[in-house]
Amino acid sequence: MSKFLHTMIRVTDPAKTIAFFELFGVREVRRFDNEKGRFTLIFLAAEGQEGVAEVELTHNWPDENGNAEDYKGGRNFGHLAYGVADIYATCQALADAGVTINRPPRDGHMAFVRSPDGISVELLQQGERLAPQEPWASAPNIGEW
Repeated sequence: MSKFLHTMIRVTDPAKTIAFFELFGVREVRRFDNEKGRFTLIFLAAEGQEGVAEVELTHNWPDENGNAEDYKGGRNFGHLAYGVADIYATCQALADAGVTINRPPRDGHMAFVRSPDGISVELLQQGERLAPQEPWASAPNIGEW
């Protein structure tokens, strides 16, 4: 018998990534620093999903010269998906915080954004899709999603 534990993504700026996830209700639930291995693990979950469906952020610390790894290609990871109570309000909050809405919720059901490290995040309207509304209904795709 298997049990889903978490999905891991590597991040370059933990604070920036945590702030991004907080914009749609996903919060830090625990953190571990490993001095010997020079990395930090930060676990995030939506309310009520702690220990059930979590995202593990792995931050590999810069080397002794201050050089950090450069992660590329987030899309080849696939994507994370979160259900939200109001797709339009969520996308507006993200846009107001400076996040590009790569695939706007034209259909009142689905949108895609990217984390600060380029990880694709799908947002899905919980329950019935909402009626199309502007400015989202006519908004174009921006970049990759």
